[in-house]
Amino acid sequence: MKRKLKILFLCTGNSCRSQMAEGWARRLKGELIEAYSAGIEKHGLNPDAVKVMAEAGVDISTQKSKLPSELENIDFDYVITVCGHANESCPIFPGKTKVVHVGFDDPPRMAKELTREEEKLNCYRRVRDEIKKFVASLPDALKKRNNRNFRRT
Repeated sequence: MKRKLKILFLCTGNSCRSQMAEGWARRLKGELIEAYSAGIEKHGLNPDAVKVMAEAGVDISTQKSKLPSELENIDFDYVITVCGHANESCPIFPGKTKVVHVGFDDPPRMAKELTREEEKLNCYRRVRDEIKKFVASLPDALKKRNNRNFRRT
């Protein structure tokens, strides 16, 4: 049996984008990827992220907000930063770990000024679907990149 790639999805607060990415990786690529998520800070799980992932059939409600230091005993193959702040503040990972940046818009920031619940959730849905598309391209998309400048299309 082939060894699974260990991938950490990293964002600012480990509340939304990285949690979605972990959920999608477990659902779509569980046979190839051992997925984790963490944040530069811990903000707790975003309830709207949980809601829109559940709409897509992925339950992330039991995932927890974590810091990279809580996963320090794991030898990651890749750390994928999913927001600019995490990319700029990414801690150093030992050994062979490759850091790749794939930025996604911040749903809470996008939804902040909106008043209707459905409009707010649509921000989360769009990012959820973009993350799904990216995760579906793994691990092949990573094999082509060895630096922090991976760009999603």
